[in-house]
Amino acid sequence: MANERMNLMNMAKLSIKGLIESALNLGRTLDSDYAPLQQFFVVMEHCLKHGLKAKKTFLGQNKSFWGPLELVEKLVPEAAEITASVKDLPGLKTPVGRGRAWLRLALMQKKLSEYMKALINKKELLSEFYEPNALMMEEEGAIIAGLLVGLNVIDANFCMKGEDLDSQVGVIDFSMYLKDGNSSKGSEGDGQITAILDQKNYVEELNRHLNATVNNLQAKVDALEKSNTKLTEELAVANNRIITLQEEMERVKEESSYILESNRKGPKQDRTSEGQALSEARKHLKEETQLRLDVEKELEIQISMRQEMELAMKMLEKDVCEKQDALVSLRQQLDDLRALKHELAFKLQSSDLGVKQKSELNSRLEEKTNQMAATIKQLEQRLRQAERGRQSAELDNRLFKQDFGDKINSLQLEVEELTRQRNQLELELKQERERRLQSNRSIPGRGSQKSEPKTDGKHKIQEENVKLKKPLEESHRLQSHPVDEQDQPLLSEQPQMCQLCQEDGSLPKVPVVRNEQNVCKNCRGIFCDACSTNELPLPSSIKPERVCNPCHEHLMKQYSTSPS
Repeated sequence: MANERMNLMNMAKLSIKGLIESALNLGRTLDSDYAPLQQFFVVMEHCLKHGLKAKKTFLGQNKSFWGPLELVEKLVPEAAEITASVKDLPGLKTPVGRGRAWLRLALMQKKLSEYMKALINKKELLSEFYEPNALMMEEEGAIIAGLLVGLNVIDANFCMKGEDLDSQVGVIDFSMYLKDGNSSKGSEGDGQITAILDQKNYVEELNRHLNATVNNLQAKVDALEKSNTKLTEELAVANNRIITLQEEMERVKEESSYILESNRKGPKQDRTSEGQALSEARKHLKEETQLRLDVEKELEIQISMRQEMELAMKMLEKDVCEKQDALVSLRQQLDDLRALKHELAFKLQSSDLGVKQKSELNSRLEEKTNQMAATIKQLEQRLRQAERGRQSAELDNRLFKQDFGDKINSLQLEVEELTRQRNQLELELKQERERRLQSNRSIPGRGSQKSEPKTDGKHKIQEENVKLKKPLEESHRLQSHPVDEQDQPLLSEQPQMCQLCQEDGSLPKVPVVRNEQNVCKNCRGIFCDACSTNELPLPSSIKPERVCNPCHEHLMKQYSTSPS
C-alpha cells in the first residue's frame, strides 16, 4: 500500500506538471478531448479509488468514490451546486460516472483543490469509506491536494450531456510521462531510471491486481451461471406444479358442480352430508388458490431475479472486456517500459565509456600540464640566470666605460686630428704630383734628373702614412665597434700564417671571406683556433666575445686593476 501511495503521488505530480506546462504553452481553453487533461482525470480517479472499502450488494462488492465526494457539499456549501447539477444529468446511471462528472465540474469551477483539502481534513468522515492506510487517509493525499492549487491557472470547458462517463476505461497512459522524462537533462539520468523502475513496479502490481479482479469476476460469473441453471430448473418445476394445480382446480370445480346438481335433486339428509363435503371442498379450493397465488408471486420474483441476473451478467461481461482491454494496454506499456529500460541501459553504458575516455584524456592533459609547468620553471630559472648575467655584463660594461671613457675620447680626438692631417698631406701630394707632371711635360729632359727626388718624396709620404696608421690601430683596439659592422664579412686577403704563432698552414693561402670565429673582437687580428680560445665581455657587446691570447691577458690586467 505504501508503494502504491508513493507511485500514485508521483504520477499525480507528473500529470499536474505536464498539464500546467502544456496548457500554458497552448494558451487556450481546454476541452474534454485534450489528452493530458484526460490522463489527469484518470490519475485522480485512481487516487480516489485507492483503499476504498467495498460495499456488498446483490451483484457483489462495489467500490465507488462517489460516496466521499457527496460529503463535500456538507463541508463546503458552494459544492452543493455541483452535486445537484451532477444528480440532474440524465445520461449518468452509475456512481462512477457521477464521480467523474463531479471532478470535471469542480475543475471548471477552479475549486478542486479547496474541496479536496476540506475532504481530507475530515478523516473521521472518510474512515467510513476508506481503509486506514488509503491514500486519502495518509500524508500523500494532503500533498496531492496542495499540488492541485496550480490548476487554478487553467481554463477548462466541458460539455457532459453527450459524453458517456459511465463506460470509460480508466487506464493511465505512461508513454506521455516517459517521453517527458527521456527528454530531460543528462544529469538526471539516475533519477529517471529509478522513476521508471518505480513505474514499472507499479504497473506490475496493478497488473497483478487486475488479474486477481479478473479471476474473481470469472468465479462470480461461474457462480451466477450455476445459480441461473438452478433457477431455470426451479422455474420449470414451478411451472409444472402450476399446471398440476390448474388441473386439480378444474377437477374440483367439476366435482363441486356435480355435487350441487345432486343436492338439488336428492333428499335433505343427503344435502347435509353433501354440504359438509362441499365446505371441505371449498376449504381445499381456498388452500389451493392461496398456494397458486404464492407460486405465482414466487415465479414473478424468480423472473425478476432472472432479469437482474441477465443484466448483471451483461454488465460483468462488459466490465471483463474493459479489464481485458486495460490489461492489454498495460502489457503494451510494460513492453514499452522494458524497451525504454534497455535503451537507457545502453545509453548508460555509452556514457560510462565516454566518462572513462574523458578521465583518461584528463589524466593525459594533467601529465602534459605538469610537464609544461616543469619546463616553464626551468625556463624561468634560465631566464633569471640570463637576467643576472645581463645585469653583471651591463655592470662590467658600465665600469669599463667609466675606466676607459676618457682615454677613448682623447684617442678619438687624436685620430680625427691625424685623419685631418693625412687628408691634407694627400691633397698636397696630389697637387705636387700634378705640378711635377706639368713640369715634366714642359721640360722632358729633366724628367730623368728629377725622378730621384720624386721617389724620395714618395718614401717620405709612405713613412708618414705608417706613422699615422699606428695610432689608428691603437685606437681601434680600445674603441668599440658596432655589431652590424662586426657581423658583416669582409672580403680581404688573409695572411698565410697566424699573427701570433706564425705557423705555416694554420690559415688558408687564398683570398677568402674573413671567418668571424678566427678574428679577435678587440684588436681585429686574425689568429688560429689555438691562439684565440678565450672569450671576454667587451664594451661593444653584452655577450662574451672571442679574443686572442695577448688581448685576453691585457684585458684581464685592466679588469683586475679597475676600482670594481
